[in-house]
Amino acid sequence: MASGVEERVRGEVRGEEDDRPQLSAAAAEALREFLLEQGRDGGEEGEEGGGGVELVAEDWRLSQFWYDERTARALAEEVARLVSLSGPASSAAVACVACPTLYTYLKTSSPDVTAQLLEYDVRFGQYGGDFTFYDYNQPEELPAAMKHAYRIVVADPPYLSKECLEKVAKTVSFLAHPEGSFLLLLTGEVQRDRAFELLNVRPCGFKPQHSNKLGNEFRLFTNYDPEDRLGGWEQNDGATV
Repeated sequence: MASGVEERVRGEVRGEEDDRPQLSAAAAEALREFLLEQGRDGGEEGEEGGGGVELVAEDWRLSQFWYDERTARALAEEVARLVSLSGPASSAAVACVACPTLYTYLKTSSPDVTAQLLEYDVRFGQYGGDFTFYDYNQPEELPAAMKHAYRIVVADPPYLSKECLEKVAKTVSFLAHPEGSFLLLLTGEVQRDRAFELLNVRPCGFKPQHSNKLGNEFRLFTNYDPEDRLGGWEQNDGATV
């Protein structure tokens, strides 16, 4: 997502046509330095240190772009609040679909929250029972026990394409509790209309950012109005019911 080789390679792994996220040349250089540093360190510690959950080095070949600290903290705080509204932390389970940054911050700041990370990258198997292998091309190939088991679902589709969002939407429907769930979707602005059509979510004022700055505008969409948090629902967003 920089000029030259990085743009071609990263365009192939995350987006398609005009939906491709893009990095500036400076960000691409920072990405290379980051990957080299992470390779030496063997991973990235949870923000609180010590008892934090370790986040592996991002691999852009797998379309991995970790949130920056501001984004990860804001999302973790909101999810923890939703858990408190949904009942005991042990029963208000959270599904983190392709968003490992959120999972690590959430488990560091709120270790009692029951959270499951659904990810394609098997390196996250280090999380033990909290990890479930997930391939969005098989949106419902998940353990039967996970069906309709989650009061909070957070999803960050790995690609900015109609096909990917449609399949992730099927996963969300599989996971969401039949009596209602809070849904947070993080994806590109280009998916605004599709997100509303598929999942009935609206954009919030809060705009997620990534550690390695992506040129494409990313948005947070929710199926509930956060009101005074996360910027609330964007007014006059053009969506109709």
